[in-house]
Amino acid sequence: MSNSTSTSSRQPRVWLITGASSGFGLEITKSVLEHGDIAVATYRSSTEPPTLSSLKPSFESKLLLLRCDVTSPTDIKNAFSTAETTFGRIDVVFNNAAITLLGEVEGTPEDKAREMFNINFWGMSQVSREAVRVFRDVNRVKGGRLLNVGSRAGIVPNGGLAYYSASKHALEGFTEALAKEMDPAWNIKITILEPGPFKTRAHTDNTTTFPSHPAYTNNPNLECNQIRQWFSDPSGVTGDTVLAAKRIYEFAESDEAPMRLQLGDESWYGIKDKLEGMIQEQEKFEKWSKGLALQSQ
Repeated sequence: MSNSTSTSSRQPRVWLITGASSGFGLEITKSVLEHGDIAVATYRSSTEPPTLSSLKPSFESKLLLLRCDVTSPTDIKNAFSTAETTFGRIDVVFNNAAITLLGEVEGTPEDKAREMFNINFWGMSQVSREAVRVFRDVNRVKGGRLLNVGSRAGIVPNGGLAYYSASKHALEGFTEALAKEMDPAWNIKITILEPGPFKTRAHTDNTTTFPSHPAYTNNPNLECNQIRQWFSDPSGVTGDTVLAAKRIYEFAESDEAPMRLQLGDESWYGIKDKLEGMIQEQEKFEKWSKGLALQSQ
């Protein structure tokens, strides 16, 4: 890991964290506060989640809790505006709010898939837009770091998670294109975080499971059935969100800003294998791809 700036030698950074009531968002909030930085932690529920309100007695001056439904552009703008008014700037945005749908494509209601895209893609894209605007136009010293939480599934899709994987694929493309639009003078660093399996509410409260489509029930070896079994018994999930949050914090403190950062061995190896397989497939079928340019007259 590269050298990072000691929090004792600089003023506290201001983090805005979406989806902060559980999982990565909650652990990042705790890590930020424990390092002496400021956390603006947002949540979707109508009342303050106990997981966050329990932190207030210990960190009251450095913790601001805000309700923010990321499907509401007004909520997003209000959260950023309140954070900036309260603390004067926003240094890091941890863009994390997401849900999961488990079910075959044919068994997933379209309206539910669209609702998920409104959170996983449109919500995160709106947060990204506002982050860029604040980093460039509002912060007195231009700049900031945007961390968009994608997924291993955004590169390596899973049967049974087609719509979830698609939402993370969309976020990958959006975030990479957004990063290419940034003027270096704005000093905005953008990275997609690609976690593998971690013990979060993604396997419980944040997942909606639909009944198996009848056409897929006879073959237990189908990936959609294997992924259902995996979700039903998360005991094999070994990813530690506390360790991941510490690593993310250390990364955010560094000067490094890769386009993508895998989190966990399963993500690192899974994505590496996928990319190597894509190259092999590309080379194998090269003859079908080349030589399609207009012939000169």
